[in-house]
Amino acid sequence: MVAQQHSGGDVRDVEVRRDQCTLGALARTRRRDHQYPHPTILGAPAPTAGTPALAGPDGTRNDGRVRGDHDPYPPRQPDPWRGPPQPPDGTRLPAWLEERLFDRRTVMLHGPLTGPVASQVAAALLTLDAMGREAVQLHVAAQDGELGAAFAVVDAIDAMHAPVHVVVTAHLGGATLAVLAAADRRLAYRHARIRLAEPRAAAVAGTADEVAIAAGQYLRELEELAVRLAQVTGQSRSRVEDDLSTGRTLTAEEAREYGLIDEI
Repeated sequence: MVAQQHSGGDVRDVEVRRDQCTLGALARTRRRDHQYPHPTILGAPAPTAGTPALAGPDGTRNDGRVRGDHDPYPPRQPDPWRGPPQPPDGTRLPAWLEERLFDRRTVMLHGPLTGPVASQVAAALLTLDAMGREAVQLHVAAQDGELGAAFAVVDAIDAMHAPVHVVVTAHLGGATLAVLAAADRRLAYRHARIRLAEPRAAAVAGTADEVAIAAGQYLRELEELAVRLAQVTGQSRSRVEDDLSTGRTLTAEEAREYGLIDEI
C-alpha cells in the first residue's frame, strides 16, 4: 500500500513539473510576442515563398522571428550586374601610354585610316607643333584607309612648322602612302613592308550626279598621290602609276632603293 502511494506521488510530481514547463514556455512566448509583435498583426503583408527574411533596426523580421534565430537555408543573393563584356580595341593604346608618347612628341597611327582617326592624328600633330619646333615622330602601321582621310593628315603636316618624321613600324600601303610622302623624313623598321597599291574608293550612295562627283574627287586625289610619290622617290610618274595599279610590295631595303625610305 505504501509503495503504491509513493508511486502515485511520483506520477503527480512529474505531471506538475511538466505543466510548469508548459506554462513557462507560454509565458516566454507571450513576452516575446509583446516585445516583437508579428508583422501581420501590424498590417504588414506576410512573406511569400522565396522572399528573404529581412531584419529591421529593432530586430524584428518579416517572418515573425527575431535577429539571432537560426536560418538553416539563407537565401542566395544574385550576383551583381557587371554589364556585357566589352570587345578589346586593338587599335587604341591605353590612355597613360598615349600620354607618355605625347610627352615624347610621338603620335601613333595604327589600323585603318578613317575620318575619325585622321581627325585625332591631325589634332595631335597640330598641338605638338604649337608646343615647340622640335621634330614630331609619327609611327604608322596602316595597310589602307580612306584617301580623303589620308589627305586630311597630309594637310596638317603641310601646315606644320616642326618637321615630321614618319616611321613605318609594320605594314603600310594604300591611302597611307600619302602620309608617308608628306613627311620631312621617312624611316622604317627592318622588317616593315610597304605596298604600292591604289587606295580603295569609298562606297558612295546617292544619285548618278553624286556618284560621278565622288568618282571625280577620288581620281583627282589618286593623281595627287602619284605626283607626290614621284616627287619624293625620283621615279617617273608613269612607273609609280604602274606600280600602284599592280600592287607591288617592297621590303624595307627595297623601299629605300626605290626612294620611299630614307633610313632603316
